[in-house]
Amino acid sequence: MITAFDHVNIRTANLEAMIAWYGDILGLHPGKRPPFAFPGAWLYLGDRAVVHLVGKSKPPEPGDDLTLEHFAFRAEGLDAFTALLEQKGIAHSIDPVPGFPITQVNLHDPDGNHIHVDFTTNTDDR
Repeated sequence: MITAFDHVNIRTANLEAMIAWYGDILGLHPGKRPPFAFPGAWLYLGDRAVVHLVGKSKPPEPGDDLTLEHFAFRAEGLDAFTALLEQKGIAHSIDPVPGFPITQVNLHDPDGNHIHVDFTTNTDDR
């Protein structure tokens, strides 16, 4: 029986840029990580490591690595978040979910991974 989402693992040739981006944009912070024999970082939301980055020497070639379509976070403060994206010049879309009190902000990290950040919204406001 599944009880909760644990983490997403992302391979990257841009480890330092990815650490900085996830900190600046999503507020995740690097934390404790096992002493693996390969470079990487675990990025935490509170006390949970939700994004595991694995450092690679070069970007994956098409077909080399499995990819995922997206992963998502739930958040509060839609206006502040979109203002941050505007300030940082990060392309994004704001997409209400039809029939649900959710607004998704869709964006991409420096490696092009699709992320959406979900905000609870009042359906009467649409």
